[in-house]
Amino acid sequence: MVSKSNTRNTTSKDETISIRLDKWLWAARFYKTRAIARDMVQGGKVHYNGQRTKPSKIVELDAVIKLAQGVDEKVITVLKLLDKRLSAPIAQTLYQESDASIEKREANSIARKNNSFFAPHPDRKPDKKQRRELLKMKSS
Repeated sequence: MVSKSNTRNTTSKDETISIRLDKWLWAARFYKTRAIARDMVQGGKVHYNGQRTKPSKIVELDAVIKLAQGVDEKVITVLKLLDKRLSAPIAQTLYQESDASIEKREANSIARKNNSFFAPHPDRKPDKKQRRELLKMKSS
């Protein structure tokens, strides 16, 4: 009987894990499922050390990952490797976000909030007459 080889390589003192990029992103809680993480990597939304990559890329310590998460972009450095999805406080110890990335996300958040003040949503949908007036105004 042939046994399946495990992706873990253990040494006496230091445990090193070879883990796929999509699985690490899922374990670090950037994406809710591995399938979403895989799709984001394949779609070019995740860059590993400044380059597009495949979901099967083996993650290394101190690698720089740039990823899109909703409307925000994060630039992180890998600090630890983990192949299991654990609690959020543990997952936050796997990486460190760069200071420039944090500042940019906060600036974008403030800009989005300010923009919503100038383009408020109406209380109700426009009726048929108001829609016609809007279309007429937009076309001219």
